[in-house]
Amino acid sequence: MTDAEKTLRETFRAMNAEHAQKIRDAYYKAAEGLRTLADMLEIADAEMPGTPNDQLMTEHFLACEALTTMRKSELGRVL
Repeated sequence: MTDAEKTLRETFRAMNAEHAQKIRDAYYKAAEGLRTLADMLEIADAEMPGTPNDQLMTEHFLACEALTTMRKSELGRVL
């Protein structure tokens, strides 16, 4: 366990339970929303007739990058 993870765990134990739950819910909602967004952008690009829409895939990759960044968060392990 890293020092950051330990600190977060201690912080969440000391925190108001309602606030902790709201943070937990928001974290999972954000992760789920980003995954859905990335998938939908990729599907939309694949279903577009003609040449691929580079902008849709650029946005898809940005959503994937945001997910990758969230996975690096100690918060995800704590929640």
